[in-house]
Amino acid sequence: QVQLVESGGGLVQAGDSLRLSCAASGRTFSNYFMAWFHQAPAPGKEREFVAAITLSGRTTYYADSVKGRFTISRDNAKNTMYLQMNNLKPEDTTVYYCAAAPSDLRTFAAASNYPYWGQGTQVTVSS
Repeated sequence: QVQLVESGGGLVQAGDSLRLSCAASGRTFSNYFMAWFHQAPAPGKEREFVAAITLSGRTTYYADSVKGRFTISRDNAKNTMYLQMNNLKPEDTTVYYCAAAPSDLRTFAAASNYPYWGQGTQVTVSS
């Protein structure tokens, strides 16, 4: 199985940028469909989809709330995925998780389709 470790979270002001990283180990990174989720604000809700990227990195998908502000990418040579977050808003405040699935996914927005998760990194955006 693959192990995932996120980094790059922190406290920023509205309008600032952050870049999250997800370092993978244990298995061939390029064999995994990767995604970012964040914790939904309401208690008990499933993690919400943010962005996803195919095995090759050629195709990306985004939640409507982050389109035009966030960019997902991956470097298979470095076993790392990234989330460039620009023009951050206070409502982006939450814990962000990276997730991996062992094949390309069509239903990429469902957290239940990803068997591997990182521990999460906190992003806090002040107004």
